[in-house]
Amino acid sequence: MKTDYSLKPEDLVKQLNSFWELSGRKIELIEQSYDESKGSPVFTAGGQYTTRGWTEWTQGFQFGSAILQYDASGDERILAYARRKTIEKMAPHVSHTGVHDHGFNNVSTYGNLLRLMNEGKIPFNEWEKEFYTLALKISGAVQASRWTPVRDGGFIHSFNGAHSLFVDTIRSCRSLVVSHLLGHVFQGEGDKSINLLERAINHIKATATWSVYYGEGRDIYDVWGRTAHESIFNVRDGNYRCPGTQQGYSGFSTWTRGLAWAMCGFAEQLEWLDTARDNDLDALGGKEVISGIMLKAARATCDFYIDNTPSDGVPYWDTGAPGLVKMGDYLSRPSDPYNSYEPVDSSAAAIGSQGLLRLGHYLIMKGNTGEGEKYFRAGLTVIRTLLREPYLSFDPSHQGLLLHSVYHRPNGWDHVAGGSLIPNSESSMWGDYHIREVCLYIQRIVNNESYYTYFNHLLK
Repeated sequence: MKTDYSLKPEDLVKQLNSFWELSGRKIELIEQSYDESKGSPVFTAGGQYTTRGWTEWTQGFQFGSAILQYDASGDERILAYARRKTIEKMAPHVSHTGVHDHGFNNVSTYGNLLRLMNEGKIPFNEWEKEFYTLALKISGAVQASRWTPVRDGGFIHSFNGAHSLFVDTIRSCRSLVVSHLLGHVFQGEGDKSINLLERAINHIKATATWSVYYGEGRDIYDVWGRTAHESIFNVRDGNYRCPGTQQGYSGFSTWTRGLAWAMCGFAEQLEWLDTARDNDLDALGGKEVISGIMLKAARATCDFYIDNTPSDGVPYWDTGAPGLVKMGDYLSRPSDPYNSYEPVDSSAAAIGSQGLLRLGHYLIMKGNTGEGEKYFRAGLTVIRTLLREPYLSFDPSHQGLLLHSVYHRPNGWDHVAGGSLIPNSESSMWGDYHIREVCLYIQRIVNNESYYTYFNHLLK
């Protein structure tokens, strides 16, 4: 991609103002017309949200979007809606033992509401605070219970089973960290205490070790920053076996949304680690060693994104997708969601842009201004593209906000409109949430508000 190094957060103010107005209309449209009896909205088909998938992993993004909208706009009606729906709908997600998505569903709802209260953006109420706190404590413990021990640590396993480490789960480590910061004691058989911080760090280490490549010769496809969607282990002896994928093209290519989850997850965990007490981490390898592992993974994945994404910052769904060879020098020109060969994935751009921004900010705060600006300006460049056509949905009847998102290309789940050869012009609940989240991140910088993280309201 071609980074605009002259771009500043303030340059996006006009686009951000238009974005939040449009975002509010989309939230209201879904509220008014989506049939909740069908389940959680996942992605659109013909501009209307539908439900499909293997687990309930998107409902937190739906109501979390309304919370972010309130944070940006101060719309009290949307806040009331978000609170009510969190109470009505989110309790099953807190106790859901069958998913690796607690950091998505519950930190996006209960976590954001607790953040608003502790930041003074909604009135303080002791019982309401305790309600959100209890949900977050339990959610982190339930997430941590999906544990596979392996040699040199362990990981939170995916819904595929105990053998399966998903790269996306790096962002669900938020739930373990939040529960730990809230002082929760997670207990197992015989009242044995299970260290939530230890499990979070070990999962992060496992993801950095096995899900991310560093050009160090693991296989002939090993290049700096490539990611594997799934890493497969022998659960009997704890040994790593091979890369795999569920939604990418192959275990030896890079599914770009998985890459984006890694970019965002490592960067935000670096920010949290910087606030952690040194003595809490001594038994886990030490703060310096752990931050070095995270920083290497964050740099590598962000570099890979920059090097393997079209000039405007929006990637195709997989860097090894077979149709790309028919598109010529596609990296040297803007992404084309209407081509005849392979779809782009705007949701990967929305998620990945936040990783670029957070890594850039982290490095700048550490005094590494030159490298930090490289990532931060790249993140702004991606967002500038997403905040205009053809990526924003201005059609008043289309329920989605961010167009050209892809869910599951190999399974053929994505809607292909008549006259098109590939899916395009559709939205996803995670894409819509994450563009709102990164726009809030930028807006708070522009407005000189407190820096937006998932944990800053929990620090003592």
